[in-house]
Amino acid sequence: MNFENKIVLVTGGTRGIGRSIAEKFYAKGANVTIIYNSSEAEAKRLKEKGIAVIKCDISNREEVKKCREEFERRFNRLDILVNNAGIMYLFPFENFDEEKYKRMIEVNLNGTIYVTLEFLNLLKRSISPCIINLASNAGIGTALEGTTYYAITKAGIIILTKRLAFELGKYGIRVNAVAPGWVETDLTTMGRSIDEVERIKEMLRNRTSLKTTGKPDDIAGLVLFLASGEARYITGQIIVADGGRIDNLTHSV
Repeated sequence: MNFENKIVLVTGGTRGIGRSIAEKFYAKGANVTIIYNSSEAEAKRLKEKGIAVIKCDISNREEVKKCREEFERRFNRLDILVNNAGIMYLFPFENFDEEKYKRMIEVNLNGTIYVTLEFLNLLKRSISPCIINLASNAGIGTALEGTTYYAITKAGIIILTKRLAFELGKYGIRVNAVAPGWVETDLTTMGRSIDEVERIKEMLRNRTSLKTTGKPDDIAGLVLFLASGEARYITGQIIVADGGRIDNLTHSV
């Protein structure tokens, strides 16, 4: 779990799971760059700490290209790519919101594709390259109401991970995904009062075998393991970290 001299790129790295991942890699000696699209204050704080930052809307292919060009001015390779950036809108299936659905597709799925495509050549220059995608247990199928359209985008990440493991293995690139359950972050608590968040946490605790909800560090630690030499023989896998949710349609991915 030593990442000294490793070059790491984390998308959506200013908040929640992404920030925890970036900070853990940095603490383990990695040279870390994050991509962000908002949270200027947090990006500034991370930059002052020593983590490089690049502002980019990953749903915009041209912006991703410019982001890669900026990154490549500093580095001639990329060892670890963490596709973490994502957004979530929850609404019932029959209350279809086309604008929100399209935005989730653009960021969660297309953005992951654009970043991976643009940074692929830099990954090929690494001696131990890997990609870790952030999916969700929603993409496998939970009973949580309002997640249908979000789940579609994360199911796309799951099959993309498996396909990339097949297609990029010839370059020595390992590709895996982490599928978190409910984790307390800005994304999952946004717009909710403290009491509302506590009610949600209690409800979800009762839906897990371990009777607990997740923290960003729970997911970050798993990402670091998958990026390490300890996982050198693992690729094409979707690792579910959800406390043993009992309302999943299936855990057999």
